[in-house]
Amino acid sequence: MRKLSAFTHVSLDGYFRDLGGDTSWAKHGADEEFDAFTTENARGGGVLLFGRVTYEMMSGFWPTPQAAAMLPTVAERMNALPKVVFSRTLAAPSWNNTTLVGTDAANEIARMKGQPGPGMVILGSGSLVAQLSDAGLVDEYQVVVNPVLLGSGRTPFEGLKHRLPLSLTQSRTSRNGKLFLRYERE
Repeated sequence: MRKLSAFTHVSLDGYFRDLGGDTSWAKHGADEEFDAFTTENARGGGVLLFGRVTYEMMSGFWPTPQAAAMLPTVAERMNALPKVVFSRTLAAPSWNNTTLVGTDAANEIARMKGQPGPGMVILGSGSLVAQLSDAGLVDEYQVVVNPVLLGSGRTPFEGLKHRLPLSLTQSRTSRNGKLFLRYERE
């Protein structure tokens, strides 16, 4: 069975975007150590999963020359890996190697997990993470806690209906104050 991970950045007070939808605060405080970690994490491969909002944000950045200049290995992987965007409103995907799925995400992910192939990771996409977490489909949570307080915003688990006990399997602190945490479902 294929493994499904969810990766997101959050503020110290637990938000993945502010009330205006801004996530630029997650890019602040980058340093060589954190960039190297990000590059190594991107080498893992697999299938990238997105909700529409995160997909539109990512597809507007990673294919650009700016992304290639800032993080060349990450940009190369983001552009080359297969991507699936779950949306009932997106007309057509604009980013290469992208499949649009307009049906129920939980049923489609359950089907995909049962097929052979590489692991899958949800990037951002809070509504998708909450829906798939409630359905018991997310195996691992990777969270980068950023040293910033937003005061309000949206959490990546907004709408979660069930308590999900987790076990910490990895933690790593960067010089820039970012904390990487990896949890698995108990």
